[in-house]
Amino acid sequence: MEKRIVDFDAYRRFFDESELWNKIKKVSRKAGIKAVYVALLLYYMARDPSISRKEKMKIYGALGYFILPTDMLPDAILGLGFSDDFAVLAWVIYSVSTHITPDIERQAEEKLREWFGDYDRAEIAGLLPAHTD
Repeated sequence: MEKRIVDFDAYRRFFDESELWNKIKKVSRKAGIKAVYVALLLYYMARDPSISRKEKMKIYGALGYFILPTDMLPDAILGLGFSDDFAVLAWVIYSVSTHITPDIERQAEEKLREWFGDYDRAEIAGLLPAHTD
């Protein structure tokens, strides 16, 4: 039986594509490139028709949690505000990482370049389990 650290069903209803883009644009520097990269990977995975509905529900739940400003640790808390968001995103990306394709990685990295400019790939290295690197 799968152990849940977050009730994804409770947060899935908060997922909205335009709200996700707004949140990422607004907090990308504060949340950091790692959190943004993982959120982007999840977003592009959710759009992939080969991903199962069950996996998409986890993804939408995690992205909904990320969007919601009133979560366990409010995002405004300097230094800690995004740690719970990142933990949820990281747990979900780990649980669905076998479905990450090179195309999904490419799309996420292109968006990172658009928002962060040239970045050091070492900043995002090691975020994914070995089978996707």
